Amino acid sequence: MPTFVFLSLRKLALCALLSMGMTLPAAAHEVRPAITDVTVGPETVEIILRAPLEPLIAGMDLAGLEDTNLSPLSDRYDALRAEDPAALEAALRRAWPGIAARITLLADDTRLDPQIASVTVPEVGDISLPRDSELAITATLPADGTPVQIGWDPSFGSVVVRQMGGGADAYTAILAGGTLSIALPREGYATEGVLPVFARFIVSGFEHIIPKGLDHILFVLGLFFFSLRMWPLLGQVTAFTLAHTITLALASLQIVTIPASIVEPLIAASIVYVAVENIFGSGGGANRIGPIRIAVVFGFGLLHGLGFASVLSDVGLPEGRFAISLIGFNIGVELGQLAVIGLAFLLLALPFGRQGWYRSAIAIPASCLIAGIGAWWTFERVFL
Repeated sequence: MPTFVFLSLRKLALCALLSMGMTLPAAAHEVRPAITDVTVGPETVEIILRAPLEPLIAGMDLAGLEDTNLSPLSDRYDALRAEDPAALEAALRRAWPGIAARITLLADDTRLDPQIASVTVPEVGDISLPRDSELAITATLPADGTPVQIGWDPSFGSVVVRQMGGGADAYTAILAGGTLSIALPREGYATEGVLPVFARFIVSGFEHIIPKGLDHILFVLGLFFFSLRMWPLLGQVTAFTLAHTITLALASLQIVTIPASIVEPLIAASIVYVAVENIFGSGGGANRIGPIRIAVVFGFGLLHGLGFASVLSDVGLPEGRFAISLIGFNIGVELGQLAVIGLAFLLLALPFGRQGWYRSAIAIPASCLIAGIGAWWTFERVFL
């Protein structure tokens, strides 16, 4: 048997062994921030909440959770997805005292009592997908004219708070970890300066990579394991950055729109491709990087940009701060990617990169594992 055939078969067998029995769930971005539109009047505050109600009813802890399949309450959640609208509303009203206790509404130091005004639940559809319902919440304000702050328990996940009535400049924020909104006045509207918005979206972009973007992390690691030489890595990262910046901007401006059901499986497939090419292509890319690899990485970067844009479309960019929010988010994404590469250099390249066994003992097995995870995600996102 020729040597190159034997080596290829050995690599393939190693990949198969590392991938066998793998049951990792897909990072399907299923857990999205809830959207709240807040109207503060002279006597009442009204909140329109748009989100799946099932995890709230089930008591699911969404803090740091990307896929509800990872929760020990996933069976209860799936059962609620199959409930008709009337049954789900009844379950919500039964669970409301516990849910309301974890919603924070403050008028200065006065804690307000949120009440259900109305519930709109769509008919049962594909129970494998989240069902966004609309919940109207009201609370009576004290007669002292104090502004209102809103927030909720970290177990409910992230929430987008938007004050209505102020147009493009009105306050919009993504809150996580139990953070409260700024004070929303009863007359006029709250707004934020450019720098706070810019900083907030940098953090949001970084968090979309670390810790929330496991699929993007694996793709970046796939680029890293191609070669330890600076120019191959720099060429790939530059192509990837340029590409996802283009589609992030186009999709955020709604010039390009592709459904997540198409984008997410292709992102998973891109992980498989770069990992497999690390193993079989161009001698592992140890000495050079060709235009084909750059073109492929650029193409996959376009896909990942659409994935990033889906996050922004879920939360919505402040109309009056659109450009600065988009730039901040993209900077945050880049910082997250650089953090992944920097950590990989510190943990792997610096201590082991010059060893003769680095490729066979680290780069190839790691690429096999990445390919296996990506293959499972591709299958799950298409068929499950």
